[in-house]
Amino acid sequence: MIDSNKINLILATDCGSTTTKSRLFKKIGDEYRFVVAGEAPTTVEAPYEDVTMGVLNAVREIEELTGLQMLTKKGIKIRSSEDDSGVDLFVTTSSAGGGLQMSVLGITMTISAESADRAALGAGAIVMNVLSQDDNIPAYQKIETIRALRPDMILLAGGTDGGDIIQVTQLAEFLKTAEPKARFGADYSLPIVFAGNIEARDKIKEVLISYTLKIVDNIRPQIDLENPEPSRNAIHDFFMEHVMSHAPGYLKLMKWTEVPIMPTPMGEGLMFQLLAERQKKNIIGVGLGGATTNIYSTYDDKFVRTVSANLGMSYSICNVLREAGIANIRRWIPFDIGEEDLNDILSNKMIRPTTIPSTMRELIIEHAVCREALRLGFIHHKTYARRLRGITMTREVGGAFSWGMGLDTYIEMPNVGIIAGTGGLLSHAPRRVQSMLLLIDGFQTEGVTRLIQDSVFMFPHLGILSTVHQDAAYQIFIKDAIVDMGTCIAVKGDAKKGENMLKVDLNMPGGDLLTEKLALGEIKRIKIPKEEEIDVTITPSKKFDVGAGPGKSMTTNVRGGEVGIIIDARGRPSWQNLEHDEEGKKMLIKWFNSLDMYPDEKLKALL
Repeated sequence: MIDSNKINLILATDCGSTTTKSRLFKKIGDEYRFVVAGEAPTTVEAPYEDVTMGVLNAVREIEELTGLQMLTKKGIKIRSSEDDSGVDLFVTTSSAGGGLQMSVLGITMTISAESADRAALGAGAIVMNVLSQDDNIPAYQKIETIRALRPDMILLAGGTDGGDIIQVTQLAEFLKTAEPKARFGADYSLPIVFAGNIEARDKIKEVLISYTLKIVDNIRPQIDLENPEPSRNAIHDFFMEHVMSHAPGYLKLMKWTEVPIMPTPMGEGLMFQLLAERQKKNIIGVGLGGATTNIYSTYDDKFVRTVSANLGMSYSICNVLREAGIANIRRWIPFDIGEEDLNDILSNKMIRPTTIPSTMRELIIEHAVCREALRLGFIHHKTYARRLRGITMTREVGGAFSWGMGLDTYIEMPNVGIIAGTGGLLSHAPRRVQSMLLLIDGFQTEGVTRLIQDSVFMFPHLGILSTVHQDAAYQIFIKDAIVDMGTCIAVKGDAKKGENMLKVDLNMPGGDLLTEKLALGEIKRIKIPKEEEIDVTITPSKKFDVGAGPGKSMTTNVRGGEVGIIIDARGRPSWQNLEHDEEGKKMLIKWFNSLDMYPDEKLKALL
């Protein structure tokens, strides 16, 4: 048992697909703070095939920067009373070697399979495929699919407790017939988690006797109740017991830490959940990567994570082009660019994924793609962040109706208090206002929303730390991990061009009252230092809404930041009439200049 009162020096690492990142934290006085970072290439693949080599190299960089001794011939040294060298706690997350890859099976696609999919995603998995009894795929094709994939584990769900057991047993028979193999070799017994009808447990044990089976509480014990936590816990246990133990070098790494290794996305998700709990706000978070876009939401205590595995800013950048369409990307570019030219630029980025923009032209193009990746990823996310399907609810007027196949999300943007972003493109943007506007445009914020981003990529490190010392993780998160960009005040509604949309009265630091009036299509930046909070009164015109209702004013407290306050009167959605024509390009230039988005002389040179 780890005594959190004796933890003063903390080492955390994240073994990513390409880079292993180490972070050192220290208790200074009464609070924990970030000290220094180290990085090294991940060494899970040939010719090294030992993840600990990358960990040692990343930690060695911290040793060189601090003069502290943290390594021995056996690995990470944990301090003892006899020797002051080493650290008090070592924790690590990992997505190396492809992370946790899973297959999901359920009886119905919109009920048990969907709930199982959500549970797997919430546990940090990449879901390779989802199959169900009602997916209209012939049985032989299901068997071929299951046989062809080589997941790390399978989640099987279906049936309410006490209901029929035939269909979920048939799914187990499909698994038995397909004889699926695990990713790490034929000698590895594939783990299967069963989270279905309790009446079917004995039959499932009988059918899947040759597999490593773990039975947990039903993920949908009732049609109107979802219970994902037992499945998530079992997935994490299996991840440690079976998946990590077969990955190159992980058995050695596991011996260095008392805390179970955690999938990187699960660490990120835990940090977003902790932020929502401590701030008492609904939160949307995004991890924008080179190959995937992870989106997290904690809304009214419901946590959902989704992975858009085909949306990314390097390896998958051409997938964004294909899914969004070239017109949707070009509408965010304020200079002339042909379709063929844009396609070539993005193809080169995919071929050379580690390159970064070297010109203002390339930077603006990447920002255009980023908006569309966020937009598409959020659309995907909202198909999971919705009311349970298959149940019957009652309206106040109109009697009973079935949600059926409805795709209505429960996320209402005026009720989202914080949007947080992490990922190289956001963190390394030359100007913070660029990151802030990308998040505003990608998620289409409404009402009053605070926007933050990570500083040096430590959300996963702090997520796993929170399982041991929650206060330390939160202190470091608030003090060092995030950059407070500021607050966006965005009005919802449509209008004629130039029509007044809202008035904002700001009680500025020092006591002055500043009044701003904006018409449709305008956006304005008010610089307020990050340590300042001010009261604002927002009065929309009668048919527009900032969260209190059409035409209703609201007074609230808002926080400044490195950008300050952005008042957004472009309407929602803000791109409703935006096209890659002369008028659209002029509108973009107007927005960018108003926010001081890019250096004026460099932007002019492109036009």
